[in-house]
Amino acid sequence: MPDDLVLYGGREWSSPYVFSAFVALKEKGLPFQVELLDLAAGQHRRPEYAGPSFTGRIPALRHGDFWLAESSAIDEYLEELFPPPGHAALYPADPRGRAKVRMIQAFVRSDVAAVRTERSTATLFGEQAPLPLSAEGKAAAERLVAIADRFLPAGARYVAGAFTLADADLALLLQRLVHNRDPCPERLATYAREIFRRPSIREWLAHTRWQDR
Repeated sequence: MPDDLVLYGGREWSSPYVFSAFVALKEKGLPFQVELLDLAAGQHRRPEYAGPSFTGRIPALRHGDFWLAESSAIDEYLEELFPPPGHAALYPADPRGRAKVRMIQAFVRSDVAAVRTERSTATLFGEQAPLPLSAEGKAAAERLVAIADRFLPAGARYVAGAFTLADADLALLLQRLVHNRDPCPERLATYAREIFRRPSIREWLAHTRWQDR
């Protein structure tokens, strides 16, 4: 059943949302193909993609004749269809742990917009040089650090006891500061660097211009 999975992303390999779905597939150990779209040329707006993908955005996952958009929906679909113990767990088994992971994923996707804008993933995975953070950017960075410190218990390697997709998503958000040498407590910087050493994430990074720092 997993041998007809296709993940659609952008040819720049810079979308944090495609990143999340890619890591989910790799962590599950599922065979899949990647189809890259030229977003600048509008390939994502072509009827053959925009129609079945519903949103015309990336990522989209095609599983046989079933299409699914939005990274969080893709992550949970893969967890439910390919559950442990046959495949690695991406979410905790207990309801409170799962709720915490979903909360962190929602925060990463919806909050601290100035960090996501002023420290775009092109500064991580491409060649874009970062400019100094604006006042709004600094405030958003401080908010990110304060909340991430609460998400990650002192002395913990992961936000929910074992690796989950919230760790991949949160580490990527923190790397927007760490990789660009913006202020970030060493505890959180170390966490982000350690998460980025996972094989699933290294496979993503191999497609980008990422350089370890």
